[in-house]
Amino acid sequence: MSRHYDVAAVRSQFPVTERFLYLDSAYQTPLASSVRDALMRFYTEGYESAGPKSVWLDRIERTRGRVAKLLNAAPGEIAFTKNTSEGMNIAANALPLAPGDNVLLVEGDHPNNAYAFLNLRRKGVEIRFIPLTGETATAEMFEPYVDKRTRAISLSHVTFHAGHRFNLDSIGKFCAEHGLYLVVDAMQSTGVLRLDVKALSASFVGSGCHKGLLTPQGLGILYCKEELEEMQPAYLAFSGLANPPGDLIARADNMALKPGAGRFEIGNFNISDIHALDASLDLIESVGVDAIEAHLYELGDHLIGHLDELGIPLVGPRAAKDRAPHIYVANLPGEGWPEYFASQQVRVTPERDGIRISFGLFNTFEDVDRFAAIVANRGKVDAPAASAPTSLD
Repeated sequence: MSRHYDVAAVRSQFPVTERFLYLDSAYQTPLASSVRDALMRFYTEGYESAGPKSVWLDRIERTRGRVAKLLNAAPGEIAFTKNTSEGMNIAANALPLAPGDNVLLVEGDHPNNAYAFLNLRRKGVEIRFIPLTGETATAEMFEPYVDKRTRAISLSHVTFHAGHRFNLDSIGKFCAEHGLYLVVDAMQSTGVLRLDVKALSASFVGSGCHKGLLTPQGLGILYCKEELEEMQPAYLAFSGLANPPGDLIARADNMALKPGAGRFEIGNFNISDIHALDASLDLIESVGVDAIEAHLYELGDHLIGHLDELGIPLVGPRAAKDRAPHIYVANLPGEGWPEYFASQQVRVTPERDGIRISFGLFNTFEDVDRFAAIVANRGKVDAPAASAPTSLD
């Protein structure tokens, strides 16, 4: 029983929990019934009337406003994208970088963040990978690598492979003091952790919506600080203009861009998923992000206690200040664990150094107890023989 909200009521919206021990929300959250219903309403409208497009567009703007509120941003600072990777590529290519400039990244962070910036090497931009020297990334970790040609730091808020919670407060303050752009991959934190883009002094924050925001794949959100007028889109479309021509004729003297994030939107939206996001925000807001975070931290403490009893090391940080509430990797990389969990109807993900257990707002203490019992039933855990396959989620 959670002290923070009625988990049973939330769980009733996730029928997948009746079929699986679902501990894989860092990969993909299952659909809630309310989200499915929103999708079905959208498809019914399209089926019966070919779509009330003006109504749909109004709903898109309403949902944009709700996303902005979630991040403490203005609606004009939010763009809809396909996924986190697109958001990171938009940010990397928008930064005003010149040959010889450098950008700092965390070694071993999500590869799609890294590739977005590594692609800039063809333009003469240097990419520096900074080793993670402690349990979390802080401003002090980056400081020795900053020189007069450093222009930006890009990193995840939460790492997918071990649940590190990077100290964005100190890094954001450091970037503001040194005139650096800060680009944040928030894929593993939106909807799970409170994220205040203004307090972080972030330039860009990008996230997909199919994890903590509970939608199907194919939708992302991107925050761009409105004051950053120097940001230039790599692609330009009618929708990105400050004054789109009413006669739909392109003119070279009408190229002024929308302020904020709107300049990066280049065409039709994933309208169905935006309807899903509107419904998922109803659920998230009814519970509260702070309550979700607190409940998941308690589940994590309960899991760590079980792992300690079983003699299974935790990969990644143990302290709450350094770890995400919902991502834990158990050092179980030996042969057969993924297959064993699948045979027990347990959904988890093999990771770099073990098995990743990731919670959603519908998980319970009983889920954790059941997972521990399933692990114990396989027998005593031997020392790891080899690393597990690496997931990109």
